[in-house]
Amino acid sequence: MVRAGSVITIETPAKINLTLEILGKRPDGYHELRSIVVPVSLTDTLTLTTTYAQTAMTLTVSPGVDLTKIGSVDKNLAVRAARLMQETYRVNAGARLHIHKRIPIGGGLGGGSADAAGVMLGLNTLWGLARPREELMALGADLGSDVPALLHGGAVLMEGRGERVRGLFADEPPFACPGFWLVIANPGVMCPTPDVFRKWRGGLTPAPSILHNMTSSIRTSDVSAAADALYNGLQPGVFETYPDVAQTATRLQEAGCLGVLLSGSGASVFGLARDEVHGQEISRRLGSGLWHVLVQTCPVV
Repeated sequence: MVRAGSVITIETPAKINLTLEILGKRPDGYHELRSIVVPVSLTDTLTLTTTYAQTAMTLTVSPGVDLTKIGSVDKNLAVRAARLMQETYRVNAGARLHIHKRIPIGGGLGGGSADAAGVMLGLNTLWGLARPREELMALGADLGSDVPALLHGGAVLMEGRGERVRGLFADEPPFACPGFWLVIANPGVMCPTPDVFRKWRGGLTPAPSILHNMTSSIRTSDVSAAADALYNGLQPGVFETYPDVAQTATRLQEAGCLGVLLSGSGASVFGLARDEVHGQEISRRLGSGLWHVLVQTCPVV
C-alpha cells in the first residue's frame, strides 16, 4: 500500500556525448550508434509526490529555458515514464511531478531523458518496487535512446540505438577521476533529432581509435588529449543545416576552448577548458548575449 503524500527530490543531470559514432542504419529504421556519454553538473530538480491514482506535472524554469518548446504533457518523457512504471508494475497509485528545468529543452543534452530517468528511480523508491536498475534501464529504452545511459549513471559506453549500455570502466578497478571542466552554449534553436538523423548521409567509417583515445583521456584526466579525441558524426550535417549552431561553436573556439563539439544531435555545443579558472575566463569572453553555463563532468562510477 503506497501512502499518498510521500515526497522525494532528485537532481537529474544533463549529459554530453564526448564521442558519437553513427555506424550505419538498422533494419528497424534506427541508426546504429556508439557513444561515450557522461553526465554533467547541470541539473533539473525533480520533486515527486505520491498521490492516490492520477499523474500530473507542473514546471518552473530558470532563465534561458524556453518553456514553449516543452510540448504537450501527455508526450512529456517524465509523464510517460511515470505512466509506464504504473502500468508495468500495476501500481494502484499515482504521482505529482514538479520539475524545475535548467537544462535547455531539445538541446542535445538529454534533459527530457534525465527527467524520465529520475522519475523511474524516484518512483521505484516511493512506490516500494525495489526493481533492479538493469531492469529499469531495459524498460527505459522504450522511452528514449538516452534514458538507459542516464539511469545507469556515470561515464558509459552506449551502443545500438541506446539500449546497450555499460560502464565505460566496468571491467577495471576503481580509480580517481576528477572530471573535465567545460562550457556548454546553446543558441536557442531546435534541431529535431529525427530530422538530423534523416539528413545524415554517412561517410568514412569512424576509426577504432576514437573510442580508445577518448577512454584513455578520461582514465588519465588528460583534457588536452580529450580535446583531440572529440568526435560527433552528426556535426557536419547540423553545422551545415543550422548556421546558428555552427556560429556558436565558432564563438566557443574564439573564446579559448581547447576543443569544441556538438552534443548529441544539437543544438547545444560544448567546449573543454583546462580547469575551472580557464572555464570562467571562457565564460567571461562569451559575454551575456549567448546562453551558456560552466559545468564539470560527474565522477566516473
